[in-house]
Amino acid sequence: MQSTIEIECPQEILLGLQMNTRQFAALVKEEAALALFREGRLSSGMAASWLGIPRVLFLLKAMRVGGASLLEDTEEDFRRETSLL
Repeated sequence: MQSTIEIECPQEILLGLQMNTRQFAALVKEEAALALFREGRLSSGMAASWLGIPRVLFLLKAMRVGGASLLEDTEEDFRRETSLL
């Protein structure tokens, strides 16, 4: 089951970002997935699935643009991530 969340956004923001509503929604979704992953509230597998991309691609994106450091994971993080494979 999927849920849809409505977010109010002033037209000025879309104009300033030079984005339409679909592009802005995709940006917000990606940023949310990256932030929740960084905070440890969402696994990389769940985030990747939510975004509809391969897990490896999500992990690369998380390291490059999301500021995630995969080398600081704990053993518990590793077990959680590998149990999704």
